[in-house]
Amino acid sequence: MKIGELAKRTDCSVQTIRYYEKEQLLCTTQRSDGNFRLYDEAAIEQLLFIKLCRNLDLSLSEIRQLLTLKRSPGAQCDQVNRMMDEHIQQVETRIQELVELRKHLKVLRRSCSSERTIEQCGILQTLTTDQHKNR
Repeated sequence: MKIGELAKRTDCSVQTIRYYEKEQLLCTTQRSDGNFRLYDEAAIEQLLFIKLCRNLDLSLSEIRQLLTLKRSPGAQCDQVNRMMDEHIQQVETRIQELVELRKHLKVLRRSCSSERTIEQCGILQTLTTDQHKNR
């Protein structure tokens, strides 16, 4: 199948497929007589695997490592477990940062009511004051 069909069957854009090829996450070995790349069912499976990994917010290098590990089915899965543990820790850190961001935004929002003018806006005044502090 050509790239357009692969895109339809995986709900992935042609540009994304080309990008994954450029990043060597998805490989094609066959070409048509017109020099078009041809894909098989294995490409569909691999692309769906990549999409699932991206939905889990895994980086391209992590996905590349998982694809490499998948080619050694008899090996121990220590590296996969370690990678997931590290990724979980990164997610935990981001969650903590987002909780702090939410607190800050709520404090900022409470500094202004809708009854004020732009000149009196507590949010803009606070942001302006913070901007001068950070110089």
